[in-house]
Amino acid sequence: MKLKQLLDVQLIAIAIIWLFHVSGIIGILYGNSQWFVAATPINLSLCFFLLLLVSWKTPGFVKIAVMSFIVGMFAEILGVNFGYIFGSYQYGEALGWKFFGVPLLIGANWTILTVCSAAIAAQVYDRLIPRIIIGLGLMLLLDFMIEPIAPILDFWEFEGGIAPSQNYIGWFLVALPLQFLYHYWKVELKHWFAHHLFLLQLLFFMILLLQINTLQNLL
Repeated sequence: MKLKQLLDVQLIAIAIIWLFHVSGIIGILYGNSQWFVAATPINLSLCFFLLLLVSWKTPGFVKIAVMSFIVGMFAEILGVNFGYIFGSYQYGEALGWKFFGVPLLIGANWTILTVCSAAIAAQVYDRLIPRIIIGLGLMLLLDFMIEPIAPILDFWEFEGGIAPSQNYIGWFLVALPLQFLYHYWKVELKHWFAHHLFLLQLLFFMILLLQINTLQNLL
């Protein structure tokens, strides 16, 4: 009975994130763009909550979730306030409450990206090094997709308007130990929620990137 209930929770969680992401894409491109962009903190908070809900009993998950949040926030605070690690950039207002200039949801997003990319990598390879490489590649791929869209959505903007190579090097350096710790702590997610969440984020920003000219005219 408990297994059935767990599966039901996972299926409901997956259905919810599909609904929100598809609605977001349609709403931003063809509906009330400003309203749907303003709802970004709600969507990201919901994704974070649902990931915690379906994963918190997994051994090692809480440790990697907390570590990713803290490390991500610390790195971003250094970046925003001193220009270290990622380059010189500032966050806009779209992502909600900030701590030392960094939205708290960015810490949540570091947790989401670390866990989801590592979970996918764990399904592909058994060996540690290939898992880490795949996880890093997935995180960098998503960041590459988001960077051109971020200033338009008022997420963040780099000095000069374009993310420098330092940003991607910084992502690699910050994400590397997090990817290692995920597998070192033997986190094994027994669900597909993380896979769906990463896929949806990738599709969401890929579609917006393909429609970037339309997006610029709408916002």
